[in-house]
This record gives sequence, C-alpha cells and structure tokens, in this order.
Amino acid sequence: MIREICKDEAFLAQKAKPATADDLCVAQDLLETLEAHKDGCVGMAANMIGANKRIIAFDNGGTHMVLFNPEIVKCSGPYQAEEGCLSLTGARTVKRFRSIKVRYQNEAFQVRFKTFTGWTAEIIQHEIDHCEGIII
Repeated sequence: MIREICKDEAFLAQKAKPATADDLCVAQDLLETLEAHKDGCVGMAANMIGANKRIIAFDNGGTHMVLFNPEIVKCSGPYQAEEGCLSLTGARTVKRFRSIKVRYQNEAFQVRFKTFTGWTAEIIQHEIDHCEGIII
C-alpha cells in the first residue's frame, strides 16, 4: 500500500525501534511508496511513512533493496554532500563516506554484511540517519 509521506519533525526525530518479522508488511508498503515516488526519491526509511521501525529501502543500481535493522560498522573516505528529503523542505550539507560496510538483516532476518560505495552508500547513510532520528 502506498502511504502518505510523514513530515512531522517530532516523529522523525525519534530513534526507530528494531524491526521484527511482524514488520514485513511495513517493508512492502515502504517499497510501494518508494516506487510511487521514484521520480524524486531514491531511498526511504520506515519513519517516512509513519512506521517507527528500523527498516530502509533504496535504489541499488536499478533494483530496490530492503535492509532490516541496518547499522554502519565501518566507513572510509569522508566528504561533504548536499541532500534533500521528501519529508523535509530544502537541502542541507552533511558529512558522508564514500565506502560503508553495513550489518543488516534480510527478509528472513538472517544477519548479513555488505559493503556499499558511491551514490548507493550516500543514500544508505541518509536513510540510516532517519533510523537514528537524525534530521538532516
């Protein structure tokens, strides 16, 4: 189900709760909402659709990927980026890393590790900030 984009900064500033198998429907809604906004959005966190859960979805080179309970465990190559967000107006300058290693769970809630670089790494960092309640 395509959900409305949350713009409530007080809600977005809350740290997300861990996702469980009961939240697979939230992930599906997140993917459908991301697809509906693909012209102006490359990633979303669950709090952007009103679910305070640690789930992100993003464009990974033309296909969408969902990470449950993602955490950055290693990063390198800091740089400054300017980013916008569907939930917020305007653009902001933020510190990002060119390469990140992420610990996450897949749809079967198996722990996985994956290294992301470049644009995809930047998207993931933005969405993990959402999970941490960081308003960029």
